[in-house]
Amino acid sequence: MLIHLVADYGPADLAFAEVQQRLALELPEAQIVPTAVGAFDTLAAGFCVAQLALTPGPADRIIMHNVAPRHDDRNPRRDNAGEPFCAARTHDGVLVVGAHAGQCLSFLAPHADEIRRLTVPDSGSQFRSRDLLPAAVAALARGEDALLGEPLPPDEIPAVPEGVIAYVDGYGNLKTTVTDAPAAAGQRISVRIGDVDASAIVSDGTFAVPEGELAFAPGSSGWQHRDGRHLRFYELLLRGGSAAARFGDPKPGAPIHINNSISRHHETEQEVRTA
Repeated sequence: MLIHLVADYGPADLAFAEVQQRLALELPEAQIVPTAVGAFDTLAAGFCVAQLALTPGPADRIIMHNVAPRHDDRNPRRDNAGEPFCAARTHDGVLVVGAHAGQCLSFLAPHADEIRRLTVPDSGSQFRSRDLLPAAVAALARGEDALLGEPLPPDEIPAVPEGVIAYVDGYGNLKTTVTDAPAAAGQRISVRIGDVDASAIVSDGTFAVPEGELAFAPGSSGWQHRDGRHLRFYELLLRGGSAAARFGDPKPGAPIHINNSISRHHETEQEVRTA
């Protein structure tokens, strides 16, 4: 059994080790693979959850996620209460378990047969993903459905935002929520993120640009719809460098502004900072 653990503890943080240890106690046969996202970054977490749940992999895998910034209630919280836990099954039977927080379920929701609340306490520990969630994951993995509560209404799950950064990978590639080409392959466009404006070439393949050029191309992330259509997310990449660094290291959720009408002068500029 493979368990993907998506959380915002920080790379190689002690918290990952503690949760893995508790999961190993509950499911000793499981192989656990951690994936870190930024602190409180529910958008990146949701992107990772869907990418791991909806792409080819072992049929019995589990995606456990915990990014719970407790933004659902700004008032003081009693007994470390946080966002409620939910469970879902994809149409291929992959189990997804974690906090219903922000956009953690936004990418997954259209592809899940059902998302249901869990009757697991949402309070009682500051470290809920260690003290409360592993036992629930183990019970669901064994086919025990007593923890499944009411279905989560679809209107309680926010939609995936359009035209924003979804995830920044280790190479500095900016994976976006854009799924359609903004212009024909080979055309140069202007891309603005925050206060940085840069020239990029629309590409139909990530390496179909010269070294040192910024490309806007369908990347490696995406999955298949139930009707057979394959969804691919566009990403910004700097061949031989870091697109994230080029744009000043923006975070997931940052809007991407694309201008198809680029001036001849702008074609020669690699980067323009604006006030």
